[in-house]
Amino acid sequence: MTDEEIAEFLQGRHTLNVATFNHDGTIHLVAMWYGFVDDDIVFETFAKSQKVQNLRRDPRITVLVEDGEQYEELRGVEIVGSAEIIEDHSDVLEVARSVLRRYHDLKPEEVEAAAELMANKRVGVRVRPERTVSWDHRKLGGGY
Repeated sequence: MTDEEIAEFLQGRHTLNVATFNHDGTIHLVAMWYGFVDDDIVFETFAKSQKVQNLRRDPRITVLVEDGEQYEELRGVEIVGSAEIIEDHSDVLEVARSVLRRYHDLKPEEVEAAAELMANKRVGVRVRPERTVSWDHRKLGGGY
């Protein structure tokens, strides 16, 4: 995909698969909803979650967004990079607002109330990309 196609694809209401390293070197893989802050992918999660514990120990992260039901429809974006843990309450609120706006049709005042609830005991995570890989089987024209 082109940079513009990647940006457009990531703006869709997809699920972000988040991979971090457990203490024993195995992969911890979870699905998250995500938002954007300054064009970076962000998500919020409980401060004591396994993914946050992993990222505090080792900030390497890989995230994947994909879709398609049939082989010829498969497309996706993988981002490899490092994670920045966001702990400042006002910044966590910004992350929560972005996620809420993307996945819920809420009035502005409802976004604020929900963001306040979400920000309790939570942190934000910003994905700092180092490498991006994308694919779009729709462009193959049936030739695999």
